[in-house]
Order: sequence, then C-alpha cells, then structure tokens
Amino acid sequence: MIYLDYSATTKPDKGVLDTFVEVSNRYFGNPNSLHKLGSEAKNLISASTSQIATILGVKEKEIIYTSGATEANNTAIFGVIRSYTTRGKEIITTPLEHSSVLEPLKYLETLGYKIKYLSLDQNGLVDIEDLKRKLSDETLLVSISSINSETGIRQNVEQIGKVLKEYPKVIFHSDVTQSIGKEKINFDFIDLASFSAQKFYGLKGIGCLIKKEYISLIPLIHGGKSTTIYRSGTPAISLIASLAKALRLAYTNIEENYAKVEKLNSFLIHELKKIEDVHINSNRYSIPNIVNISILGVKAETMLHALEEEDIYLSTKTACSGDGYSLAIYTLTGDKNLASSSLRISLSHLTEKEELVVFMKILKEKVDHLKKIME
Repeated sequence: MIYLDYSATTKPDKGVLDTFVEVSNRYFGNPNSLHKLGSEAKNLISASTSQIATILGVKEKEIIYTSGATEANNTAIFGVIRSYTTRGKEIITTPLEHSSVLEPLKYLETLGYKIKYLSLDQNGLVDIEDLKRKLSDETLLVSISSINSETGIRQNVEQIGKVLKEYPKVIFHSDVTQSIGKEKINFDFIDLASFSAQKFYGLKGIGCLIKKEYISLIPLIHGGKSTTIYRSGTPAISLIASLAKALRLAYTNIEENYAKVEKLNSFLIHELKKIEDVHINSNRYSIPNIVNISILGVKAETMLHALEEEDIYLSTKTACSGDGYSLAIYTLTGDKNLASSSLRISLSHLTEKEELVVFMKILKEKVDHLKKIME
C-alpha cells in the first residue's frame, strides 16, 4: 500500500495507541468523582494539559478539549457571536476555509449576519489591504485558516494577527489543523485556534480550541462539570492523554521531519512536471506536505479509483467537502475544469522516496491509459 492522504487523516502512532490503552485500563475513574480514582484521573488530565500548553506556548486555562476541529471551529464561531451580542454583526473570512467554518457562517447569514469574503492575490494569499478596507466598527470576528487543506497554501496568520491587534474589538480565529504537528506556530496574535489530533498521528475524536483568557465564549455544549466551563461532558481522559503524547512526539523531531518532506516534495514536483497533462495547483507558498494537481481531461474520481486499484490512496478534495468540485482550486484558478479534475497528494515524514517512484510510474501509466479511453 502507498498512502498519500496524510492531510485527511494519519495512522495513529503505536506509542499513542499504547498510551490510550494504558490510561483506559489504569485511569478509568471519572475525573469529576471525589474519590481517589477520580482524583488520579483528574491529575493525569492536568499533567496532559500542562504538557500541551508548554509545547504550544499557551496557558493551561486556555485549552478547551473538543471532539475535533469541527467542534472547535463551531464552538469558536457560535461562542463568540453569542457572547458579544452588542459589538457588531459582520464576520470576515476567505473562500478557502474548511466547510466547518464556511457552513456555520452561511447559517449565520440567515440570522442577519453579514459575511465578507476577502480578496486573494494570484498566489491565493489574503490581500492585507483588502482586509484593512473590509474592517469596520461592525466587524466582530475574522476567521482565516493557517493552511488550506487542499492546496497547502500557508497564510501569514502572524501578519494578519498583527493587523487585527490594531482593532481591539475584532476577534481573530484561525483553524490551524493543517499546521499543528508539521510546523511550529506562534499563537501570540491569535485569539482562538482550532485543531484535531488525527492530523498528527493521534486518535480521532479529540481536538482542541485554544481560547485566550481575555476572550469570552458562550458554550456550545451545556450541562455538567468538565475540564473547563466552555465544554461540558465527562472528560475523555484516555483521548486527552493520547493527544498530549501525539503532540509531544510530533514536536520531538519537527524540524527534521519538515526537512525530509521538503526533499520528497522537490522530487515529486520534478517528476510531475514531466507529465504533459498534469497542472500543479500548489505553489511556492504551499507547505511541502501538500501537492495539489489537476490532470487535464481526466475526472478526479476516475483517477482516484484507478489508483486505488493499485493500492495507492490519495484525495480528490478535502474529505469533508460536499461540493462536486474543489472550491479551493476554483477560487485559486477560476477554472472549473481544473477544479473538477484536482487531486491532493499529501506527504509525511513517513513517506519514502521509493513509494513516490512507484506512484509516479503508475500515475503516468494511468494518465496514458485513461486519456486513450477518453479520446
């Protein structure tokens, strides 16, 4: 098997799985219980939270555990608009956001909120001057992801955050799901940040919302005592401990892993350019982990299944997208043919060059075969 879909999900690290099993067996008490077993479980959560806070450079009380980035995004967006009811009803975002951001914003439009979409330059980067123009006294929230999950394009969230600090009534939220575990990120200029463990070899079902202590939120889920007042429910201690372990492992060799992926990316791009019908949608502002391509004249799903027959796995677009074509690629290129034939190849430090050699050989064969059939 050749797995090239790491941006959709990663296989849990064995050490992470071991932590989950050990904690499940040993710390099975309810952390909210007052007896010894409850206290031991609560102490382990505190230790895990302390580790996460130290690694990310945030405060322990700023960490809210969620079921993943989708819940974290929804908690951030709805929590802000419910808490700051007198500040304004304008929200600024981009067309490149994940569906768990765009869909809540579309719903808020039905409630009378005005959603402003930022202009992007030819590289898919936020136009900072357009951001400044769109900001007003009615702007409550700006939500811009650090990295687009389909193209890999990295936004300068630090620069955006610095601009927004000049507007103290504006809250800045960023979905940093595709950043965490791949590169270090500075949270100093971000008010709210969302991510999931499954993107860095952790388990599905656990994520975080980083909420700076000066930000007020109305909870999305009410009822019952938990690790914070912002997300009720019995704390998932095994998942929380496994998240801390996954994050610790991801940051242990983060620079070395990034450098390896850069080399793999260079090789892949070089080989892809040899195929006449391949158009590379990712650019120099994309992280090396994601290479988005379009194969002209071949539908994305057709190629996906053709590769699947050879035990090669990648994506046509972000796994949570409901559109028939890639909205991100259409936004970037303005070409629906490219958007409907786009494939996302996502790499990892676990990817081997030999796998890419085999992948490219088979990809070339499939392109030639499918083009002949369609002629």
